[in-house]
Amino acid sequence: MQKYLLGLDAGNTVIKAVIFDLEGRELAHAGEEGHSRMPCPGHVERDLGELWANARRVIRICLDKAGIAASDIAAIGCAGHGNGLYALDRSGEPLIGIQSIDTRATGLVEEWLAEGVGDRTYPIARQRPWPSQTPTLLAWLKRYRPDVFKRIGTVFYSKDFVVNRLTGQRVSEVSDMSGAGLLDLAARRYDKALMDAYGLGDCMDLLPPLVESADIAGRVTEAVAAETGLAAGTPVVGGLFDVVASALGSGVSRTGSASVIAGTWSINQVIIDGPDLDGPVFMSSTFDRTRYMAMENSATSAANLEWLVREFFEGDHHAGVSPFDACCALAAAVEPAADDPLYHPYLYGAQQDGHARAGFYGMAGWHTKGHLVRALLEGVAFGHRQHIETIRKAGARFEEAVLSGGGSRSTLWPQIFADVLGVPVSVAASRETGALGAAIAAGTGVGLFADFTEGAEAMVRMERHYRPNAALGAHYARRYALYKDIAEAMAPLWRRLSASERMATGVAA
Repeated sequence: MQKYLLGLDAGNTVIKAVIFDLEGRELAHAGEEGHSRMPCPGHVERDLGELWANARRVIRICLDKAGIAASDIAAIGCAGHGNGLYALDRSGEPLIGIQSIDTRATGLVEEWLAEGVGDRTYPIARQRPWPSQTPTLLAWLKRYRPDVFKRIGTVFYSKDFVVNRLTGQRVSEVSDMSGAGLLDLAARRYDKALMDAYGLGDCMDLLPPLVESADIAGRVTEAVAAETGLAAGTPVVGGLFDVVASALGSGVSRTGSASVIAGTWSINQVIIDGPDLDGPVFMSSTFDRTRYMAMENSATSAANLEWLVREFFEGDHHAGVSPFDACCALAAAVEPAADDPLYHPYLYGAQQDGHARAGFYGMAGWHTKGHLVRALLEGVAFGHRQHIETIRKAGARFEEAVLSGGGSRSTLWPQIFADVLGVPVSVAASRETGALGAAIAAGTGVGLFADFTEGAEAMVRMERHYRPNAALGAHYARRYALYKDIAEAMAPLWRRLSASERMATGVAA
């Protein structure tokens, strides 16, 4: 019997390969960081050739480390960041990769808001247009880059591109397509009226055939086997939107359970049985044949700490301690106080305001690096809290949450999340929850598990638990209220700044 599963996780920057046994233990892991290009303010793109080269490399390294026969891998699953826009040209070759932190289409979203486009898309897709959303970016290319648009043959996502390279198949699956607002959510299929609402009614042929997340999308080709060391013919399933994969890989698989992901994006999601709630949420994604993830998300999470470390701490000497751990140690040494500075985590805009910018507020001469790091950690948690309040207002209920993503690796940050959110927070043992969720989908697809829940129960273990510190409840309530008040006061100034940037660079709105 084949004993192992390979999970791939194609994020905005890093692609990872992890081999798991059927109890969720990691045999081997490899990761490779790619490079983002920012040719204009708000534009964030990647080289698809580099992405595939990195994918081949990490697969081969992972196999070599594991020391197993490639034929012992029962199936492969791939997760990847949702939205953005990954396109093949009409001959099936890589054309463009736009990442999900791109904000070039902010002006188009504002135009559509005034025209009521979201009032037409929400009843069908349960989603309104936003800057990094796939149909919004496709419409932007159609208007501002017709030279690129006319060459597009297929529109899909980062993990779909990897699946395409592995198998030669041009497909996508329901969790990513629904998470991007491209499906009639209740019917779980493409919809011409929805595409018409985006002004993309003539683009139906650019959308690839749909499969379920655990359906076998194709098999590893002979050529790819020679390049990677995989066994030709190994099944590859459709895969998962990475936030859904991370939820499954952290043990969140039952209706009413909640997943909080502190990664590049702030992801806050609760499993529900149907597509509808009592009020609107940012997006919903269907991830098995009957259930949905209700989500409130934005690009406002751990990418902020990555930026701080890259720009201000990476060159420092930390006596063998990673700069991320050194930052968290500085923050842990700070005793929370009423006059601590505040931070807005808007390096890549806010969910409803692509003009928003990050900033520290209330700094004084006695504040240290530690105060600034703690302000950033708290500011990210406040952003998550704002999203969770929206989910609760819409009617989703939960009493505890599982935290995953890069932010979960700290011992301090999960406690801040528990204190700010006011619920117990757990952290799963696996650090590679996206790859593990993809592996669970792969195992389900080849019949090793009856469904995602059985797979999660077999492969996921919890490692740490955090309870809210009641003594800090009032402290964080005051700071959170101030955090929101400052954001509201800053909104018109951010808009003026963004207009000045466009005028200076000549970039299309």
